[in-house]
Amino acid sequence: MTAVLALIGRSTLGLARYSQGLYRLTRDTAYWTFVAPFKGRGFKGQAAIHQMVMAGVNSIPIVGTISVFVGIILALQGAYAMRNIGAGPYYIALLVGVAMTRELGPLITAIIVAGRSGSAFAAEIGTMKVSEEIDALEAMGLNSIKYLVVPKYLALLVMMPCLTILSDAAGILGGGIFQMYQLDQTFLMFLAATRDTLVMRDIWTGLIKSLVFGLIIAKVGCYEGFAVRGGAEGVGKATTSSVVISIFLVIAADVVFTALFYYTS
Repeated sequence: MTAVLALIGRSTLGLARYSQGLYRLTRDTAYWTFVAPFKGRGFKGQAAIHQMVMAGVNSIPIVGTISVFVGIILALQGAYAMRNIGAGPYYIALLVGVAMTRELGPLITAIIVAGRSGSAFAAEIGTMKVSEEIDALEAMGLNSIKYLVVPKYLALLVMMPCLTILSDAAGILGGGIFQMYQLDQTFLMFLAATRDTLVMRDIWTGLIKSLVFGLIIAKVGCYEGFAVRGGAEGVGKATTSSVVISIFLVIAADVVFTALFYYTS
């Protein structure tokens, strides 16, 4: 019993320290992003654009490809279920459109970006931490949050909604491809059914989620990088932790937002 209570206590304290660290990082990042530039403290625009290319533009092929496959899978499963109850292709378009825009589009994008960019954030900052480059920045009077975190924060804040829209469109395209080749429907008929079934609430629900997911990925990735201890092994652990924790928090946030939108609709 003592061992169990000790484990619970250590886990609770660790969670509290982690939450406090994320809060401090979020507070400092928000200051250097939205307050400091208006006080004449500069803004790293070029670095932010570079991060947008690395985290956003370079993610387009993998996000688009996976979303097309997911759209095809949704249409396949939908067609199987609808066939048993005698429903037509209209309901398949409804299923694919709503599922992609409200849930799967932002969620797929977040998981891909967490694995691709969140881990890169942790590895980059962690490597700088163990090689004492961050200490050198601070010794020169340069704020590490401003130079290392803010560009990544802004990059995901801008690119996550863009990638989510791409994922939505690619998933709907995948559903249309299935409908054309298996259900003898034209792609225009599929698009018309999708247009008739979707409402703006479905789209902006997914975009709001994508903004929150992007902030989670950026904060966790950067925090894990700053928390690195030891050498290369510490960097590897931080990289793995950033992906696992980001995906966990993204799914937890998705549950909260889905319930919120469901009960307020």
